[in-house]
Amino acid sequence: MTPDKEDLWFAPLGGCGEIGMNLNLYGHDGQWLIVDCGLTFSDQPTATPPDPTPGVQPPPGRSNARKDVQMADPAFIAERADDIAGMVITHAHEDHIGAVAYLWPMLKCPIYTTAFTAYILQRKLAEYDLHNEVPVHIVESGDIVDIGVFNVEWIAMTHSVPEPCGLVISTPVGRVFHSGDWKLDENPVVGKSFDGNRCRELAALNLEAMVCDSTNATVEGKTPSESELHDGLHKLISNAPGRVVVTCFGSNLARVATMAQIATDTGRHVGMIGRSMINMVNAGRATGLLPNDISIVEAKHLGYLPPESVLLLATGSQGEPRTALHRLSTNTFRDMELEPSDTVIFSSKCIPGNEDSINSLIERLERLGVTVYGEHNVDDLIHASGHPAADELRTMYEWVKPQMLIPVHGEAHHMEANAELAKQAGIAKQMHGENGDLFIIAPNKAIRRGVLPVGRLSLQGRKLVPVDA
Repeated sequence: MTPDKEDLWFAPLGGCGEIGMNLNLYGHDGQWLIVDCGLTFSDQPTATPPDPTPGVQPPPGRSNARKDVQMADPAFIAERADDIAGMVITHAHEDHIGAVAYLWPMLKCPIYTTAFTAYILQRKLAEYDLHNEVPVHIVESGDIVDIGVFNVEWIAMTHSVPEPCGLVISTPVGRVFHSGDWKLDENPVVGKSFDGNRCRELAALNLEAMVCDSTNATVEGKTPSESELHDGLHKLISNAPGRVVVTCFGSNLARVATMAQIATDTGRHVGMIGRSMINMVNAGRATGLLPNDISIVEAKHLGYLPPESVLLLATGSQGEPRTALHRLSTNTFRDMELEPSDTVIFSSKCIPGNEDSINSLIERLERLGVTVYGEHNVDDLIHASGHPAADELRTMYEWVKPQMLIPVHGEAHHMEANAELAKQAGIAKQMHGENGDLFIIAPNKAIRRGVLPVGRLSLQGRKLVPVDA
């Protein structure tokens, strides 16, 4: 199956009909462009800690005992590795970047992404001794680069991690706007805002299609800005008698910056526990997104500070085992213990499927006597999603005016809701499917169901092995 010079194809191998594990292909004139290469996690932990795949060594001292790491099976594109023009990573979340170190040895293509995402990617590649092998090209929003037969423009968007970009992918037979993950946040706290002017200008291109994030398509209204969270969080923290632990997604540097400001305002010291969060903050500093003057107390000193002077940021908002908050909830964190006067704030949402683990985590914290706040018992804003709700989707469709919408990044009901919004906004055609479908964008608009082999790979022992359906 090879696209000719009259063809423009879109083929998702992961992330269409599900949230996570994104792996998308665009095909034209004998070549393929990969967009994103992400992970997901199964509900059950692996029976034994997995050894790395051949040539992919685990970082020293890290245990792999964790939920089963899974990724899209790249067999279809790996068999055509010589025809891959390149890979573009839209942003630094694990469901878009996490599988690169595992799958790149099968693909061996150049990678293009922005500076912050490149920093995170290089750390991951270095852990697996691939950083000197993988050609990573750094681009900025606004850049336009020829990648094989594809002309790619990066457009600044906003999300819950810095430097997300949408992509205008152009060929002689048609253009597509690939949104990546996004929302319309005019004050994202950290990094650039979205480029609304350029999005409006896309209407003049008469785009053949837009491939769009569907995660919050069932949510009416507009997703709150990161800047709107300060007051609600400040109120909880300023009224807390003891130490305060705020748990959020480690990649959300805007939340980190907000916490640092609140710590200054309330006379608290900022502490930070959780490897992923510390790595993200280091990346933010290295790329100029976070100031170097944010003072962070080392974990080993936290137990010596008066509790009322501590504001601690911790990973583990989804109840994941071995994360910082999990260890605090079981009194197995080496440097300090929680006390009944302490407060834990969940500045996060529950990812579907994690309800039981989060409830168990909250129950353990409450048994310690800790006061727990979250969206379940707080009326003020203390978390904001990184994805567009219905009003933002309507706005984007009015700006871009593509001929066709292809909804992705969602389960079936999310994508159906997104397609309906596009129809209401006047987009003539909506074409939604699932992983393994071939979306023909040019020369006509059609879909061929289930023509690409798809599946999942799991890291087991020293091999990536297929996951049983």
